[in-house]
Amino acid sequence: MKPRKTTFLKGTIFIIGLTILSLCVFYLPNLARETAVTYPEYAYLKMPVLMGLYLTAIPFFLALYQALKILNYIKGKDAFTDLSVQSLGSIRNCAIAIIVLYVIGMIILTVLNALHPGIALMGLVIIFASLVIAVFSAILQELLRRAIELKSENELTV
Repeated sequence: MKPRKTTFLKGTIFIIGLTILSLCVFYLPNLARETAVTYPEYAYLKMPVLMGLYLTAIPFFLALYQALKILNYIKGKDAFTDLSVQSLGSIRNCAIAIIVLYVIGMIILTVLNALHPGIALMGLVIIFASLVIAVFSAILQELLRRAIELKSENELTV
């Protein structure tokens, strides 16, 4: 991959990370505060929901870090190594963690009769997007593992 492409992809990952970090620091607390004022009957859920959202940000940022590692492997001509396979596995696991956290959160909010349809829809979108990422990462991980096997077999026959 050309250095310009990896630099562009790294920049994109940094922009995504900064955007989500900004939302977590500035937007979510204000949204939680406004929601608690607008719907005082659900004000007791302000901090648990906010903490749950922050908890889901952890695997998200870990996945971004793994993506940066993969780009560094590509840049260093180490793309076809077990390190890349491990990073793809970590991305898959992070996506699964996000799915689990959102499903648990939605179940809890449903039991408390506090799951607004709009929130449910957003949660389902995030769950579906994470599922796509998990499946795609697993497929890429297996393809990369097979490519590494073929590469090592070809090196042995030469």
